Amino acid sequence: MMVRVVALWFVIVFSVCTPTRLVLAEHPASNDFTVVVCNVENLFDADGVSLFDDYKPEVYRPAHLLTKLQNHAEILAKVNEGRGPDIILFQELEADQTPGSREFDFEAFSKKYSDTTLESMLTGELSAEVKDLPAAAFLLKSLQDRGLGKYHVALAEYRQDPTGRVVAHINATFSRFPIQQASTHHTAGARGILEVQHEVGGAKLYTFNNHWKSGASDAESERIREGNAGELRRQLDRVLASDPTADVVIGGDFNSQYNQSDSYPDMRRTAIENVLGSQGHEEKIRSVDGLVYNLWYELPESQRFSDVFQDRWGTLMQMMLTRGVYDNQGIQYIDNSFEVLIHEGVNAQAGTKLPIRWNSMGDRGAGFSDHFPISARFRHVGTNSKSDWLALLNPSQGERVATPVRAVDFAAVHSAQVTELRELLSDNEISDPKNLGHVFLVEGKISGERPLRIQVFEKEYNIWAFDVELRKKIYERLKVGDRVRFFGEVSTHEGQWQFVVRDLSWLDNS
Repeated sequence: MMVRVVALWFVIVFSVCTPTRLVLAEHPASNDFTVVVCNVENLFDADGVSLFDDYKPEVYRPAHLLTKLQNHAEILAKVNEGRGPDIILFQELEADQTPGSREFDFEAFSKKYSDTTLESMLTGELSAEVKDLPAAAFLLKSLQDRGLGKYHVALAEYRQDPTGRVVAHINATFSRFPIQQASTHHTAGARGILEVQHEVGGAKLYTFNNHWKSGASDAESERIREGNAGELRRQLDRVLASDPTADVVIGGDFNSQYNQSDSYPDMRRTAIENVLGSQGHEEKIRSVDGLVYNLWYELPESQRFSDVFQDRWGTLMQMMLTRGVYDNQGIQYIDNSFEVLIHEGVNAQAGTKLPIRWNSMGDRGAGFSDHFPISARFRHVGTNSKSDWLALLNPSQGERVATPVRAVDFAAVHSAQVTELRELLSDNEISDPKNLGHVFLVEGKISGERPLRIQVFEKEYNIWAFDVELRKKIYERLKVGDRVRFFGEVSTHEGQWQFVVRDLSWLDNS
């Protein structure tokens, strides 16, 4: 099924049978380029119509949308020394519940708002036209305002799930390169897979943008993900049947661990490994048809994480490659360039590196996403050989990791640069939504118990731990009247601001 494909200044609808070239937008001058995979955590538009209560007008307002867009642009602008990514595979944009037309006119949008800013568009009383804009238009404008230039855009087509499950999102792919063709491959229980063909220096690059069914540890959900993987496998086989060395990048939020079978041993068959064929033996894809190489294997075991659940690291964000990007023709992977876009104190908690996820507190909200973006670099090679292969430095052999599911190291805050709370100067500055999820060095007097409380400046704050046993130990250590100094994560509960202690070692700062 076809999708909407647009450029920043030009709008063209494609036919699968006769691909049409877009007029060139700005694209990298060098042969090197960067692909980023980014889950924007419920990037909803401004029309106030939402399937989720957290994104209805009484909670989620235009100022919140502005903050969210600017924060995502801030992280993406850190790529390529400020130039930003060249191709971005976005997940979790709202499927517009009130589309003004079937094909959004990005050309008219860009011309109309070229002399204004996103901030002015979302400040004050919104016009009916701005309210009707899709989330992708706001996202595109935020990158333009940040100085990242022009992108072609492909939006996956939204279809209500025939199984009755609520699927409220679509994927979007932004590209500085011309898009020759794009299509959506619908899957049961999940977002449609967005296939895009990019023209990079005369070569063809395929990207497959995925967002599979949630619930990585759930065996029933895994059966749905097997269907998601099966559809991707069929489309990948179609591409490779016509050209076994086609250049393909597969990315997205797979709601699976890269080592799914090791992480959940009760799952004898997994979508990511058994159905799709994701594996970690880098040289094997040169000779074995159909296998894909998972870039998580490029990193040391201690660095393999993009998200967290119940204090355990996960790798739901993934990027995989086919054999074509290892030959010396067309597009080639730059060996060992895979990385996670973690910026401590910005989109990650200092020390622990926990993601600073989005919150809608206050007038503007704060935070980024519950998933870190991932990134890899590629090049366009001038040679024309499918028989020569990229020389690899320390290629992965797909070794099984010692600890398939790794816990967050909360004690790591001791070696991080953590801000002292007193530098915020006042209680009002403490209770700023931008502090939620960040860890501070807290100093003050224990002022009460049940719940345990501390006074900082003029107000009291609860001291809390999610783990019951840890909470008991904290009560044993801290007594009313004590002057204490500890690490605390800023949080709220039922309107009360509090400091969460994640590890008993957080108290050892006297």
